[in-house]
This record gives sequence, C-alpha cells and structure tokens, in this order.
Amino acid sequence: MLKILLPFTLWFMPFFFPVKSPKAAAPAGSHVEIKKRGKLYQLYLNGSPYFIKGAGGYSHLSDVKKYGGNSLRLWSTIGAKKYMDSAYALGLTVTLGLDMELERRGFNYSNKKAVAEQFERLKKEVLAFKDHPALLMWGVGNELDQFAKNYEVWDAVHDLVKYIHEVDPHHPTTTMLAGVPLHHVKEIMKRCPDLDVLSLNAFLDLPNVRGHLNEANYKGPYMVGEFGASGYWEALMTPWGAFIEETSTQKAKLFEDHYKDAIATHTDRCLGSYVFYWGYKQARTHTLLSLYLEGGEEMSMIDAMQKNWTGQYPQNRAPEISPLGIDDKQTHLGVYLKPGTAHMVYTDCKDPENENLYYYWEILHESQEKKEGGDREEKPIAIPGLIRDGKGKALSFITPEKEGAYRVYAYVYDGHNNVATANAPFYVKK
Repeated sequence: MLKILLPFTLWFMPFFFPVKSPKAAAPAGSHVEIKKRGKLYQLYLNGSPYFIKGAGGYSHLSDVKKYGGNSLRLWSTIGAKKYMDSAYALGLTVTLGLDMELERRGFNYSNKKAVAEQFERLKKEVLAFKDHPALLMWGVGNELDQFAKNYEVWDAVHDLVKYIHEVDPHHPTTTMLAGVPLHHVKEIMKRCPDLDVLSLNAFLDLPNVRGHLNEANYKGPYMVGEFGASGYWEALMTPWGAFIEETSTQKAKLFEDHYKDAIATHTDRCLGSYVFYWGYKQARTHTLLSLYLEGGEEMSMIDAMQKNWTGQYPQNRAPEISPLGIDDKQTHLGVYLKPGTAHMVYTDCKDPENENLYYYWEILHESQEKKEGGDREEKPIAIPGLIRDGKGKALSFITPEKEGAYRVYAYVYDGHNNVATANAPFYVKK
C-alpha cells in the first residue's frame, strides 16, 4: 500500500507543506576560482584547471584563438560588451578592467567625495558585466602605483574588491602594477588583504619578477598582466635621449625566452599571462610594442607566441632582420649627421621559407610625445623627399635640413602577411 501511495503523496506535497523560496539561480556566466594545495595555486574555470594564455588588445581577436591563446585582456568597460561577445563566440575568456582614476592625472585618493563617486560608478560597471559568460577575472585598476605616492589608493581598491566579492563570488579580483614596486606591494598586502591575485606588468625585467615578489614577502598567486618587448624606459639611450629599439627578430627571441623562463616554469604560483600589445599602438615608436603593423601585417613576435602557446611555430614565419647600421657608426653611441648630406643605412634579412622579400624604408621625426602608462600617442608623419634609393637591403638617403632628432625604419615583407621591422635613431646637427 505504501508503494502505491508514495507517488500520490509526493505529488500533492506542495499543497500540504509551506513552499520554500527557490534557491538562487545558477550564474548566467562562468564560475572561476583559485584553489590552493600546499604552496601550489591553480586557477579553475567551471571546475577545470585553466592556465591563462592571453593577449592584451582590441583587434585581431580571432588570431588569439587561431594561434593557441585562450584569453583577452581589456583595460576598461568602454565598448566591452562588443569585445566580450566576440571573445565568447571564439571561446575566449576576458579579464575585464575597471578603470580607476590615476594620481598621475591629478586624482586625489584622500578626497572622500571623489573616491565615493568613483566607487558608485564602478559598482554599476560590475553589475553590468558580472554575469557575462566570457568574464574570467576583474582587473581593479591598471598601474595605479605609477608615479603614485598616496597609499590610500589601495583602500579604494580594497573597498571595490569587497563589493565584488559580495555581488559576484564567481570571479576573482586582481590589480595590475607597473613592475614590482616593493613599497606598493607591501601596502597592498596590508590594505587590501582580500585581493585574490596580484598582477605585474613587466617587460625587460620580467625574469626578475619572482625574485622581487619574494623580496616583498608576497607568497600568494600572481599573473603577468602585460609582457613584451623591452620598454623605452629600460633600453639603451643615445646622448640626446632617444632609445634603441630591438628588431622584431630580437623581440621574438625575447618573447620565447621570457615566457619559458619567467612564466611557463613558474606555474606553482603564476596563473598565466597577457602578451602586450595584440594590435597596433604608438608608444614612442609605432613598432615598439605593436605585434601588428597598421595594415595588419604580423611580426615574428606572433610566431613566438604561437610557439609559446602550442609548442609549434606556424608553417609560414615572418622574416628575420638584422639591426640597422648607419654608415660605419655605432647607433647606440649616437649617430650625428650634417644637414643635407648623403648617407647609407644597411640591414640584412632572410626568410625561413626562402621566399622573395620586399623592402620598404621611411624616415620620420623622432616622436616628441612623452606620454606614460599607455596613454594615447600619435605617430609622426613620414618625411618625403629624403630617400634616393631604398629598394633593397641598403638605403641611400639625404638628411633633412632642419636640425633635430630623426629615426629611419626598415620593413621587410614576405608576401604572406608577415613583416620584419627594424629602426635606428640619428640626429641632424650643423
């Protein structure tokens, strides 16, 4: 009899017992967490281990997936819906930036009213994107430490981190620092203990990041928020203050070496990285940090990233180029030339597939924009009428009449959307 009545009883239970409130619905987005086992930290996405193979940028998103990457970094929520939708369609995750004001731009973190207004603005951004299925992690401010002396900024970060944990327990929080400033790292540990991950933007100094964190006594998980070519702030300088830029070939080797030595071998605490910059960006020069030219041509650093992410190079790789030489002078010591005089620039280039190569040269004014922290800069316009012959490995040119700093660029194309780049600064002086 019991066997017969049981289904009947269960069917009518809602009528005889108070109806409990339903459990909160599962999140529309992903669930991300960091698990610790002993001294090992591991990021998990929807229950599976996840190592970030990321790119920072807003273009060529399908290439990230094509070349073996799995994540995208955005610096703010401006236009983020479009980029996150595209990322999700490609199977990529997103570390989404919450753009906090910077002390170097005049913001005062001791101004409680201004900080409160910023907090309210950012709360709306969190609510707007917390359930997006592409979301991986929150980037609470980018390089807030740069040129900053007011440690109250980390109190503001802490307040936002606490709020995120309340409304979105499914996605970790991080903040990105410019390098590893020991005094700021120590203040973060003291003022913002709830931060889930520490992120470091590091370039030439990337191999030293782990040691710096140990020096600061930071024992938690971290990730590399940006890495790439050596920055203009850490390169050799000419006597007039122009930096010496690595060739695209030198950068590619740096990408491979740094990834192997400072990222892939530190997975006990390093959760992954974002290469910078996945796209085209003027930063003192238009080739320094860019992985693409304006026309979409790919540099060999992208080949290096495919190797880093998948273990294999692409079938067709970018050409390899040698540093430029101007006459018989050593560029890093400073090349001074008279106005209106004839000179030669030399390079050499080879292609891994022995394809025919096409050379293109141009001469630009040295950029006079001295922005910091990734602020927008404009590329100088190429100067016409200076090149006499530039169809091959050697360039014959006439120096400008106007005294000042200039830079000569070489681009070598293989006909398969790949390019090698190199440049050298010189100074025209009477």
